Amino acid sequence: MLIVEDEPYLAEAVRDGLRLEAIAADVAGDGETAMDLLGVNSYDIAVLDRDVPGRSGDEIAASIVASGSGMPILMLTAADRLDDKASGFELGADDYLTKPFALRELVLRLRALDRRRAHSRPPVREVAGLRVDPFRREVYRDGRYVALTRKQFAVLEVLVAAEGGVVSAEELLERAWDENADPFTNAVRITVSALRKRLGAPWVIATVPGVGYRIDTGPEDGGGAGRDDEGRRG
Repeated sequence: MLIVEDEPYLAEAVRDGLRLEAIAADVAGDGETAMDLLGVNSYDIAVLDRDVPGRSGDEIAASIVASGSGMPILMLTAADRLDDKASGFELGADDYLTKPFALRELVLRLRALDRRRAHSRPPVREVAGLRVDPFRREVYRDGRYVALTRKQFAVLEVLVAAEGGVVSAEELLERAWDENADPFTNAVRITVSALRKRLGAPWVIATVPGVGYRIDTGPEDGGGAGRDDEGRRG
C-alpha cells in the first residue's frame, strides 16, 4: 500500500509496523512524490494524510477516484470535526482515522478495506492441495498445517491469487516487499526456495525459467510444472 504522510517518524513507524503484519508499504512525504509513485506502482490501498506539502491529500484522493482504479482510500487527519470527516468522504475516502491512532486499529481498518476491495473473491483460497486463509494467516497442505514466516506467507498469497498464472520475480518483489528493496536482490529466489521446502514435496511452486513462478495446479499445466529453481522435479 501507499502511505502519504509528512511526519517522518510517524510514517516510518507505520511502515515498520505494517511490515510486521506482512503488509508491504511505500512512503511518500509530499503530494508530488505520492503522485509519482501512483504513476508507476499498483497499490491495493492508499493511506492519505490530508495535510501534506505540495498536492494535498484531498487532491491525491480526487486523482485516485478520477482514475477509476477503485483503490480504497483511508484518510488520516488531526481534525476530528464531523464536517472534516464529511468532506473527506465526499472526496471519495472509504474510511477515516483521526490522529493519534493505535497501529492495531489501522491494521484492522486496512484489512477490512482490503476485504471489501476483494469482496468478489473467496476469503479462503484453495488450489493444488493448498488452503490459504489470509484473515487467520494460516496455510494447510493436504490438510496439514504449515508454519510460514511473514514473508513466505506474503509471497504465497501473491502466487495463489494468480490462480496458476506466472508471477515474475519483479512483481513478487513489488507486492511482498517495498520500494526500498534492491531490484537485484536474490531475496525472492531464496524466499521461494524456503517456501517450497516448508510446503513439502512434491513441489507445488513451479519455476518458469526466465519468467517467474507459479502454482502448479495440475497435469494440464504442461511441461515444467513442479520444477524447482535448479530445474529438478519434485
